[in-house]
Amino acid sequence: MKKHFKLAALSLAVLSSTAFAQDSSEPEYKNWFGISGLYYNTDVERPTTEVLDDGQGVSFEYGFRFTQSWAARVEFTALELDYVGGSSDDGEMVGVDALYFMPNDAWYLFGGVKRQSVGESTTLGNIGIGKHWDIAESVKIVTEIATYHDFGEDYNDYSVKLGLAIPFGKSTPSAPKDGDNDGVIDSKDQCPMTPAGVRVDATGCSIDNDNDGVLNSVDQCPNTPAGTVVDAKGCALKDADNDGVVDAKDMCPDTAAGVKVDAKGCTVFDEETVEITLRVLFDNESSVVKAPRDPEISEFAEFMKQYTNTTAVIEGHTSAPGSEAYNMDLSEDRAASFKEVMVDMYDIDASRLETVGYGETRLLDTAKNAEAHRVNRRISVTVKDTVKVPEEK
Repeated sequence: MKKHFKLAALSLAVLSSTAFAQDSSEPEYKNWFGISGLYYNTDVERPTTEVLDDGQGVSFEYGFRFTQSWAARVEFTALELDYVGGSSDDGEMVGVDALYFMPNDAWYLFGGVKRQSVGESTTLGNIGIGKHWDIAESVKIVTEIATYHDFGEDYNDYSVKLGLAIPFGKSTPSAPKDGDNDGVIDSKDQCPMTPAGVRVDATGCSIDNDNDGVLNSVDQCPNTPAGTVVDAKGCALKDADNDGVVDAKDMCPDTAAGVKVDAKGCTVFDEETVEITLRVLFDNESSVVKAPRDPEISEFAEFMKQYTNTTAVIEGHTSAPGSEAYNMDLSEDRAASFKEVMVDMYDIDASRLETVGYGETRLLDTAKNAEAHRVNRRISVTVKDTVKVPEEK
């Protein structure tokens, strides 16, 4: 019967404390001094020389509230326990507790350790639940239910407390909550889920629904797509080449797609090194370009046309057989022959092409066989230039 009473009382305390929870504004918290009456119920299994019954006491406590949620207290209780048969015994119980207060001080949990000296001394661990009820700014009613456990003898006692607490000391109000961090506290925020970075009015609601920088009150185009450049009325500005610079400010209105532009809408260029190398082989003792329309020769000509500021040196070479004088003349003829192809067939300006013969002085392969002679009968040309190219986005 006693256990059922204790569980019912504990449940009633939790439910009632939740029902009487304060409004959404966080209370101020202070230290307190308290005095309470205590009903103490002993475990029938408690080992004593006489059978203990219920008891009562007067409790004095000092509490220190060091954050909105956490506090600590010391407590002294003058305790009288009754024995079955009518006699009683006086003593005391001293201990400390840590307390955790729920939001808005709806209720609190506590736990600690007590030293009890009634007839004999014992150390108990205790946990419980309680609430400070506001009846005036300077007075609170204290209600608590606690259980005590002796780990050595393995028994449990229970207590119910009712008393008064007197807050004192400098109050420390907690900061009002602002769940969406828009600068409007939750109690006044009519739009509590505003996305980060959105400007809001005094009620916490957006003042620029399409986030284009124009307030709703003057925005004549309130649903502008994200990223659109708008005018003072919130309507999109024209950008014919879609480079991010409106036509009114675009000094280069036909910018190619996909390239970076500056604040005036003109292409931003970067320097880049371009290079092409060509090698053309010749028959033995011949200076005739056998395949002037070869794709590699055509590609070289296109490169020269694309980069019009470039010039080229055409180098003529021969294989080792033959006299040095003969080979020198042959190499110069080969270079000149290739220049003629560039000028006559591909319209490359002759002034951009220089020729030089090296004869047999720069062999690619020094072996004395047919393959070595074949690769050495050649002209070679390399063109390199630093040009400006548009930067890509």
